[in-house]
Amino acid sequence: MTRAPETGRVAAIIDPEAIESNCGLLAGRLQPGAELCAVVKADGYGHGAAPAAGAALRGGATRIAVAAAVEAEEIRMHFAEAPILVLGAMTGGELRTALAAGAEVGVWSESFRALCSQLGGEGSPPVRVHVKHDSGMGRLGERDPDAVVELARACAEDPGIELAGVWTHLATADEDKDEDATSFMAEQLASFAAVAERVREIEPGVTVHAANSAATLREPASHFDMVRCGVAIYGLDPFQRDAAGQGLKPALELRSYVSDVKRFEAGESAGYARTWRAPTDTWVGVMPVGYGDGYRRAHSNNGEVLVRGARHPVVGNVSMDNITIDLGPDTDVEPGDEAVLIGSQGDDRIWAEELAARTGTINYEITTAVSRRVPRVIGR
Repeated sequence: MTRAPETGRVAAIIDPEAIESNCGLLAGRLQPGAELCAVVKADGYGHGAAPAAGAALRGGATRIAVAAAVEAEEIRMHFAEAPILVLGAMTGGELRTALAAGAEVGVWSESFRALCSQLGGEGSPPVRVHVKHDSGMGRLGERDPDAVVELARACAEDPGIELAGVWTHLATADEDKDEDATSFMAEQLASFAAVAERVREIEPGVTVHAANSAATLREPASHFDMVRCGVAIYGLDPFQRDAAGQGLKPALELRSYVSDVKRFEAGESAGYARTWRAPTDTWVGVMPVGYGDGYRRAHSNNGEVLVRGARHPVVGNVSMDNITIDLGPDTDVEPGDEAVLIGSQGDDRIWAEELAARTGTINYEITTAVSRRVPRVIGR
């Protein structure tokens, strides 16, 4: 009999060696001269930012990227020398936090460039910036190529700023079966490449980067000087298929245990709103995990859990702290048996891609949803 995790009601088991292996695989696929930047925003996509960053650096990543200043601050506490890039928008206070952490920052407008200039001119080292071109994502960044070049020129000529990079983000790289999406990615890359060439005339040593995980795996022309991989370093497939097809190893398992086993007669219900009633006499297992832990309510009557190597359907509504599973008319499951919500047990496995497909979302929403109250346990 497998037993409940010693960490308590539910635990996310993190495998740093998988992250290290995935980074080694990605780095090995890059075009000559390209670097791997590991994206560890959102607490390392739910895996823990610091452990993920450490594993990524051991695996071949040379830089770390985050979305927020507070994330840069956390990474710097653990890694004194690693280059850090903050990708997201920041207020003035957040920018000060990022710069105190020694991070490089994205610049998308003249007003933010001016703020960087002001802070870089206060007796501090020049602010290292990466100018963003909105080549089609429709978020931060200048759309007009001429405006991007002029913003880059203003950064290069400002004594308070050091122009370190020029970048864009691809909107459809993960839609590899869609011709229109593929065509749009090609348009984005062509537009960005032209801008990057002009920026290099201003600053020859600038780092050019565009590729996310999907683009890294499918389009070598997107590699430029650096790629920014997030989802793939965690062993999640950017195309929402089986990660093994890309040679990637999932790095997170979500485990709980069966806290009680109850006999249900036909017609008896489980959970709020009585959305499930036993069609025949059966046994029901209760598990101390719910949407408060990140196991989404959308899995109500729409999920499966592994216990003793067999799949058992989630029945009834997912509560904040509990779910119920149908164990069948006869069962050998006992209270205390380990249960796997994400991961493998016996000869079967349930990965984030399967949960995502059931609920109409993407695999990295599944892992980032694992809440802070779930302990991250290093090791298998």
